[in-house]
Amino acid sequence: MTDQLVLPPTHLLRSRRRALVTGGAVLSAVAVALLGGREALAAKAGGSVAEADIRILNTALGAELEAVAAYQVGAESGLLGKSALAVALQFQGHHKEHASALEATVRKLGGKPVAAKAKYMFPVDKLESEADVLRFAAGLEKGAVSAYLGAVPLFAERELAKVAASILGDEAMHWAVLRQVLGENPVPSAFVS
Repeated sequence: MTDQLVLPPTHLLRSRRRALVTGGAVLSAVAVALLGGREALAAKAGGSVAEADIRILNTALGAELEAVAAYQVGAESGLLGKSALAVALQFQGHHKEHASALEATVRKLGGKPVAAKAKYMFPVDKLESEADVLRFAAGLEKGAVSAYLGAVPLFAERELAKVAASILGDEAMHWAVLRQVLGENPVPSAFVS
């Protein structure tokens, strides 16, 4: 029996929160509206998006590309059984869709999207079992939940909060499913923090 991988939750939470919040700046209402495919709402919300918004979107894009790479590491590890591999690949697909939307939004705003890194520093030496891989993925998803949870209440426009909450819901479902697959309580408390 191998030791369970325990990742520091504060590190994961800070990492994903930085994907959306950088130096006190948050995705603008216009950027989130564009990201959600709501160009009409974006036009209503305001005219132009600052360079800071493009930087923040690129930071979020970088985090999504990292998530895609993390799921690839898990998929290629040989540690996942057939059903766990199917879940990992499905969630990787969701992160690819998020990345694609972010990239398109950066382009719509006149920016240059960031590219995936040539190499990411994942704790592959600590991934010795299917449970280790799934716990690693669950930690990343919990961090994503935290990042979106911090962003949702910052929107004055209800429609924009709905878009951010929709993404938060996807990340929360990922986290819950991974916990369920691990045999853990999928919804450990009445509130997410």
